[in-house]
Amino acid sequence: MFQKQRPILSGLLLIIILVAGSCKSKFEKLKASNDNAKKYQAALALYNKKQYSKALELFETLVQRYRGQAQAEDLYYYYAYANYNLKDYTSARYHFKTFADTYPASLRAEECRFMAAYCFYLDSPIYSLDQENTNKAIEALQLFINLYPKSERVAEAGKLIQNLRDKLERKAYENAKLYLTISDYLAAVMAFGNTLRDYPDTKYAEEIEFLTIKAQYLYADHSRNYSQVERYTQALSFEQQFAEKYPSSKYINAALSLKKDSERGIVIAKRQLEEEANDIKLARRFAKKDTVTSQPPSEKGNENKKIPN
Repeated sequence: MFQKQRPILSGLLLIIILVAGSCKSKFEKLKASNDNAKKYQAALALYNKKQYSKALELFETLVQRYRGQAQAEDLYYYYAYANYNLKDYTSARYHFKTFADTYPASLRAEECRFMAAYCFYLDSPIYSLDQENTNKAIEALQLFINLYPKSERVAEAGKLIQNLRDKLERKAYENAKLYLTISDYLAAVMAFGNTLRDYPDTKYAEEIEFLTIKAQYLYADHSRNYSQVERYTQALSFEQQFAEKYPSSKYINAALSLKKDSERGIVIAKRQLEEEANDIKLARRFAKKDTVTSQPPSEKGNENKKIPN
């Protein structure tokens, strides 16, 4: 029975292949054809139907052929947006920038310059990853503002720049906290200071300044006693600045506790240093007392002398 059905199944399979092939070949034939006008109209139709992948395939075959012609500007504009709509922001930003550089007098140049920067913005990763694209996005958006200071897009560009700076600020803050977590206390103190310097208006300022006290105290507490007095004193200085700046802070009690611990640490460190100094003096005194400064008299010839009882 199976032998009888085999020709029927083979025939059906052939029909399916032919139908599928004819559907595919229609687009492929158009793509390979030299009828650029027809291909251009088909590409626009596909683009308007949001069939961006097929539209992009046709645009790619037309870009070189229309170079220098009147239709080239429109073609390249849609070509850039096809990449954008497919979320290929790396390609899109390149083509938007190329459009703005190639057609600076175009009414679309401002839009494309903005879109090139916006694609960098969209390619900016989460704060914990490398922020190269974030910095490039800030540069591109700032360039847009400089080139088109009266553009209605300036306000939006400014908001995007602030979002990107917030991301860089968060990364700096989290990195500084990481140093504290892994017990690299000096690095934490320095990183917290750098964050406040680079982002003086940061929303994390209060917490950062408290954590600076904590990191400095732990740095002093884990130091050798001959360095502790100076390092505890620095923690006290940080605490004083914090108390003056944030008298009602939710961290104020913890800061006062670190202050007391630092003061106690100074007392203990000074006592230890004094004890060590006294031990050294005592050791030197005994060393001096026990030091032989002259040779004892020779016992030669006195072999028969008895040791007195």
